[in-house]
Amino acid sequence: MWKTILLYALALAAAAAALQWIEYQYLVRSISTEFYIVLIAVGFAGLGLWVGRRLTTRPRSEFETNQAAIAALGLTARECEVLEQLAAGASNKEIARSLGISPNTVKTHVARLYDKLDVQRRTQAIDKARRLALIR
Repeated sequence: MWKTILLYALALAAAAAALQWIEYQYLVRSISTEFYIVLIAVGFAGLGLWVGRRLTTRPRSEFETNQAAIAALGLTARECEVLEQLAAGASNKEIARSLGISPNTVKTHVARLYDKLDVQRRTQAIDKARRLALIR
C-alpha cells in the first residue's frame, strides 16, 4: 500500500512540475478557465481509476471441485448435492423439496455426510467441505 501512495505522490509532483514547465502564467492568460477545469477533472478521474484498480482485489479464478477428496471420502453424487444445499443454508425440508426426495432420506444423507467428514454439526460439515474444496 505504501508503494501505491508513493506512486500517487510522485504523480502529483510530476503534474505540478509539468505545470511549471509549460509556463503556467502564460497559459492561464491565453486558454480559458473551463479548459483547465476539464483537464484537471480528466487527470483526477484517470488517477482515481488507476488507484482504484491497484487497491481492489482481483476476482478469484473459477472454482474446481476436489474430485480426489470426494473419491477418498466415498461421497456419492447425491451426498454432494445435499452438501451444496446445506452450504446454501437450506433446511432438510427445503433440500427434500428441491431434490425430489423425502425428508427422512435427507436426514440419512446428512448423517452419512457427518460420518464421512467426521463432524457433528452442519457448520462443521460446511467448513470442512470448503477447506477440502468440495464446495465453494
